[in-house]
Amino acid sequence: MPTYKYEAAYASGERVSGVVEAASEHEAVAQIRQTCEVVLSLKVIPAQGANPLDRFQKIDAKSLALTCQQFAIILKAGLPLVQTVDLAAGQSSDKLLRSILRQVSEDIANGWSLSYSLEQRGSRLPVTFRETIRAGEESGDLLSAFQRMAVYYDRTAKTHAKTVSTLTYPAFVMVVAVVVVGIIMGYAVPAFTNTFDSLGLELPWITEALIGVSSFFNKYFLVILAALAGVILALWAYSRTEQGGLQMSRLRLGLPIVGEIGRMAGASQFAHTMSAMLSAGMPILQAIETSGRAVSSRCMAREVLDTVSGVESGRSLGDSMAGARELPPMLVEMTAVGESAGALESTLEVLAEYYDNEVDVRTQRALALLEPAIICVLAVVVVFILMAVYLPMFNMYSAI
Repeated sequence: MPTYKYEAAYASGERVSGVVEAASEHEAVAQIRQTCEVVLSLKVIPAQGANPLDRFQKIDAKSLALTCQQFAIILKAGLPLVQTVDLAAGQSSDKLLRSILRQVSEDIANGWSLSYSLEQRGSRLPVTFRETIRAGEESGDLLSAFQRMAVYYDRTAKTHAKTVSTLTYPAFVMVVAVVVVGIIMGYAVPAFTNTFDSLGLELPWITEALIGVSSFFNKYFLVILAALAGVILALWAYSRTEQGGLQMSRLRLGLPIVGEIGRMAGASQFAHTMSAMLSAGMPILQAIETSGRAVSSRCMAREVLDTVSGVESGRSLGDSMAGARELPPMLVEMTAVGESAGALESTLEVLAEYYDNEVDVRTQRALALLEPAIICVLAVVVVFILMAVYLPMFNMYSAI
């Protein structure tokens, strides 16, 4: 049950303040007026989570997909909403999601709507989830809203799992390579250096270069590590600012291959979300705002949100998107075509599938090029180290 902070006044004019627990603002005002004649202000105190680490947790798309499927099945069976939320909470394997749903169940039992309770309790839930439920509740078709979200989050979870699976091998190879090279430079090369010094050999340039690099890293390793950590921390802090976040996002989109994949992924997020919002019966302005907040790229999200003012002034969504620099031209053109034909929702669904396929194909292609590139770089490093170690030995043997 929510807690409200209030300021009130007696008939004599004396002011008082305090807190009161109530199921709604109306009930809170009724309780206060039992002792005070005039209520001056009333503010809800945000509920504090039981676990302070919740703000670092993230509810994954797979858990949301399963929960939405459970909601759809239970609602289709005709059970009351309170019981539906209770059952969905009990079946959820995600601790944070289960905790949120249990709080939501109590709120609904106390007279709150599902969407309002999620707005108050579900700050860790995706904005797409909350806004779709709000639209479904307002249109009176909550079942369809959960069915659409189940499909949406299931597709998102599968895409994420495929990407992680594809990146696992290259990431593992790179980590192993860095560890092996670090061990060689930190322990093996100094041992060979002492041996060469004791023999008084004239070293070739490649060996001297390897010894110099090894000595530099051994001497300044902590300084390099601290500098690297400082740069990463500074970039992270800069990216948390509004201007910095936009600049970093724009730089990422400007990268070869990776930037194009990121642009298509952002277009897919916009098309999926916008289509789902319109299907749920959400007004177009609200759907644009929700879709913009669902796009992970900040500069693309900003361009989507900037179209709101144009649509408010009477322009079409396609015309408002025409000046966007980072949104793919095909997305802008097809949105305008679908809007003029009165089939924006279905057009966005087709676009979402197209960009999903493009992201998958281009990611696979990029990784297919990355693996041999990693092998080539490792081969060059290994050959360099072997030549630096064995050339002095060959010179020594030839001099004997």
